[in-house]
This record gives sequence, structure tokens and C-alpha cells, in this order.
Amino acid sequence: MSEVVTVRSLHSLYEKKGIDSLLALGEVTIFGWVRTNRPSGQLAFLELHDGTHFLSLQLVYTKDNPDFEKMAHLKMGASIKATGKIVASPSAKQPYEVQVSALELIGDVADDYPLQKKRSTFEFLREQAYLRPRANTFQAVYRVRSVLSYAIHSFFQERGFVYVHTPIITGNDAEGAGQLFQVATNGEHPFTDFFGKEAHLTVSGQLHGEAFALAFKDIYTFGPTFRAERSNTPRHASEFWMIEPEMAFCDLKGDMEVIEACLKYAIEKVVTSCKEEIDFFDRFIANGLKDKLQAVLHSSFAHMTYTEAIKKLEEAVKEGISFENKKIYWGMDLQSEHERYLCEKIAKGPLFLTDYPKEIKAFYMKENPDGKTVAAVDLLVPGEGELVGGSQREDDPLKLKEKMGQLKDMDWYLNLRRYGGCPHAGFGIGFDRLLMYVTGMQNIRDVQLFPRTSNALKY
Repeated sequence: MSEVVTVRSLHSLYEKKGIDSLLALGEVTIFGWVRTNRPSGQLAFLELHDGTHFLSLQLVYTKDNPDFEKMAHLKMGASIKATGKIVASPSAKQPYEVQVSALELIGDVADDYPLQKKRSTFEFLREQAYLRPRANTFQAVYRVRSVLSYAIHSFFQERGFVYVHTPIITGNDAEGAGQLFQVATNGEHPFTDFFGKEAHLTVSGQLHGEAFALAFKDIYTFGPTFRAERSNTPRHASEFWMIEPEMAFCDLKGDMEVIEACLKYAIEKVVTSCKEEIDFFDRFIANGLKDKLQAVLHSSFAHMTYTEAIKKLEEAVKEGISFENKKIYWGMDLQSEHERYLCEKIAKGPLFLTDYPKEIKAFYMKENPDGKTVAAVDLLVPGEGELVGGSQREDDPLKLKEKMGQLKDMDWYLNLRRYGGCPHAGFGIGFDRLLMYVTGMQNIRDVQLFPRTSNALKY
């Protein structure tokens, strides 16, 4: 009886023990889907993909096979079961292939199958989101997404962080931006009749995470968040995943140390575990990607205050650098073009930008002794701009109460400072944007499985 194998198991065996170990397997059986099928004279080549590895497996069948005609008419996308012998391949493209002795059609493909051999645009594939995991680019994206997600968990678990699940339905707006999806029922008072107050989908798990950090010391949340932004840009989505650690007895310096270590750890895991995928992205999506990622891994992240950054931008304008947002002044909210200039032209690598004006940052950030700025940090990276945002949290209950102003039902958050409070800090990484950075993909809709954006809810 033939051994059932996968493309992944064959590739792993070849990598570890070489071609002789594969030839010794004898007859094998493999299940998968037809990528291409090229009958040509006496010989035919079928590319099979089984989802276990980015690479496909070449199957060879000949005119001598009694099922040749049936095999020759197999369509792209059909699911099959193939049995045959592994042999060394004369082709330079792959070191081994399978000589098919028997093949069974499991699931045929209708004539209106949307995916064909020709290259499809990303725009077209967004309209076929339920099928695009079958395309090369998205096979690579979603496999890297899986590895990157696991790497994030591994980083924090190895360091003793406790993983907490913060609420998706909440009554507070952590960012104070007001871009909320309200939760409603079909009752007489749809926004209040179930919870007795207005509720909405969370924009951040941070505030609830702080409560657990002040009991467990180091925690992290990694889950979905929501913003009701009508921004039709390549970087914005209505639903996305956030990585949000919180650390007690930690200041802004410690916060930045964890940010740098986390990013380097995650990138290293992807680079080593997804070599074929990163090669693909470097070749077809973002030339120079591998060099960019290696540069991050081997760099020391630079540091600059917001005030210093404003001076650098003012100097750039005087020297003739043209920004779309021409007016540079202390207190402005920096735009992506400013952030990219600072990290790409000034720092020439990843840059921690710290100590922002308190007026442009959230209420929970710790006020610095100067009374003008807060202990906030954004990590800026070449090609992307802001990738991570964090801060030391305000631990003075009097200052926090003043900054909270008219926020309702937030006594519990204030009491965290009154009941054994301590210095603590945390940050947030938009997981989907991090995935864009690691893969070189340019649109957030192309790294999410079924993207949620305004006026787009097909699936």
C-alpha cells in the first residue's frame, strides 16, 4: 500500500536527507488541486498544489498510461488523488517529480471558474476573495500571516506575558476619536435597551488590558478592533487586528526596548520560516524586500524627540525639500510624508519618535515634567512611516482625572491609580500593517482574509 504524503513532508525530507531518501519511499499517494496541466505529445506535466507548502509538486504522466486522455482533460482547480513513484527530475526547476501510475478525479471544476492561467489583478481578486487563497500571492500572504501571528504569541509567551482576551463590546472609547460602530438591537430603544447604555465595538483593548497588567505585571492582548472610518486608503480598514501589550513597573525606555525586541523577533521568525514566500515577495511584489528586512534585524533603532523632528523638518523646508503639507510648526500632527522623511532621509532606518505635544495625544499618556509634552512614542520605519504607537500611561490620579474631563463611566480606570497604582507602559501594533511591511504588499485589503471597509461587505 502506498504511503500518503504531502508536498510539505516531501520538501522537508529532501531538505534534511537529500534525494536518495525520497527515491527510497517507493510508491506514494498525494491529494491536492491542479495548478496547471500541460499535455504535450507523448508526455504530460501536471502541477499539483496541496496547500501544505508554498511550492507545488510536478506530476508526470505518459501516453502509455491507460487513463492518459482522462488526465489530459483535468482542469485548473480540480481536486485529485494521484499515486505514483518519486523519481529524480531532469529539469533544473525541481529536483524530483512523481511519475503517475493512477489518478482519481475527486472534484471537477465548472466552466465558469473565475481563476485562469493568466495573471489576475489584485482588484479582480478582491471581488473573488473566497477563491484568492488559491493564487500564488495570497498563498504566500496568508502563510506569512499565520507564521507572523504565531511569532507574536511566541515572543510574549517566552517572556512570561499573560495573554488576556479583552471585550469586543465596550462602553468606552479608548482613543477618544469618536469613530465607533454602535451596537444595536431591534428593540424600542435600539442603542440602550440591551445594556442599559450605549455600547460599541472596541477600538482598542488597552484600557481593559491595563487592569490586568496591574495584577499580572506583564500582559498582552491580540485580537480584532474596529474603526468606523470612511477612509478609502490603502492603509485603513474598518476591522483589523491589534497587538497590545501592557507592562507594570515599566517606563517609556522599557517600552521601546520591548517594541524593538518584538519586531526583530517576529521578522526573524518569518524570514527563517517562510524563505520561499519571502523570495517570492522580493521577486514579484517588492524588489529589495529581503535587504530591507535584514537591515531592520541588524540595526539599532534611532531615537529623536518630536521637538528635534520639527527642527529637522523646518531645516528641510529651508533647504528646498517640498512637502505636500508645507506648513511645519510645533504642535502639528505629523503626516506620513514627514514621518517617512525623518526615518528614510534623516535616521536612514527605524526611528523612535518621542515626547509629543500633549494636545495631540490621548488622555491616558503620562505628562512629562515640562508640562507641554507626554511620554509617547511612535516607531517610524522606512517605506511605511508609523508602524507602532505606545506610551507610558499616566499614573498620577489627579492629573489623569483632569485629563479625563467629561468621560463617563470611567471611575474604574481612575481607581486603578488609586488602588495600588504604579508606573506602567504599553504599545499597539496594527497586525495587518505589520504584515504589509513584512511582505511588501501595498494595500491592507490584500493582507486580510475578507477585508471590511466602507461600502464593501460582499462576504
